[in-house]
Amino acid sequence: MENSFNAIWSVLPEPLRLQLEGYATGFWAILPQLILSLLFVLFVWGVLKLIQTFLPRTLRRARMRRGLVDVMMMLITVGIWLMGALIAITIAFPTITPGRALTALGVGGVAIGFAFKDVFENFLAGVLLLIREPFSIDDYIECEDIDGQVEAITIRDTHVRQTDGQLVVAPNAMFFKNPVTIRTARDVRRTTIICGIAYSEDVDRAREIIADAVRAVDLVHDDVRDVEIFAQEFADSSINFEVTWWTGSRPIDIRSSRDKVVAAVKSALDDAGIEIPFPYRTMTFKEPLVIRQSEDTEQQDAT
Repeated sequence: MENSFNAIWSVLPEPLRLQLEGYATGFWAILPQLILSLLFVLFVWGVLKLIQTFLPRTLRRARMRRGLVDVMMMLITVGIWLMGALIAITIAFPTITPGRALTALGVGGVAIGFAFKDVFENFLAGVLLLIREPFSIDDYIECEDIDGQVEAITIRDTHVRQTDGQLVVAPNAMFFKNPVTIRTARDVRRTTIICGIAYSEDVDRAREIIADAVRAVDLVHDDVRDVEIFAQEFADSSINFEVTWWTGSRPIDIRSSRDKVVAAVKSALDDAGIEIPFPYRTMTFKEPLVIRQSEDTEQQDAT
């Protein structure tokens, strides 16, 4: 094998052999610095692991918000790795000063920034969302066509579990740029239904009966704000009431309270003898209609 290597080496042009010899000599000359640089990187990795293990616990004991803890740990990690990389480069290549290294990183950072514009946009949006925390985990939110419960907020994206069970992973820039409706920003939320009564019924009496029925529902928080009922319009077949009350802010609370309120109002109006009308239709014909009695009907009348 040595003879084969010598044969190949002898075939190479003289300039190329000199260049390869220079590379080999330079590599062996800087090998100790490379080993020291690698050991320093391992040391930085160990220090960072210790910080990532103990610092978050200390910050959580101080009752710092989880979003701020994540942002702080991310900034510390990036800063330590950046400083460690600069020092490792100067150890491996003593001719490269930290100033030159920072200049090179700056030029490279501009190029990378243009290439990964969307990635950095979502990254910065995630940092701002974690710091400002307009919504938090377990909140129910709505943004664009996404409507559900927040399961996780990361540096790049937000995970939202929709009410139908599907998980949506959306970029943070979308929540930073667009309006976000936070349905659980408070413990209670207002909801409304429309209830109609016949034109022949007493409006004031019906209003009182509906109000008492709604207040009696256990999911209605009339201690927060009282039930509000307003006669809304003269509809085709009924006088419609707008019935408004406050209940829990989660979607299941809204649906459950609507179910119980509708059942309670229907039962109360039935007990009071107040009609909830069906749609009425009055048909007018241009020509008079001739009404004829069928033979079967005539026989039945005869018997």
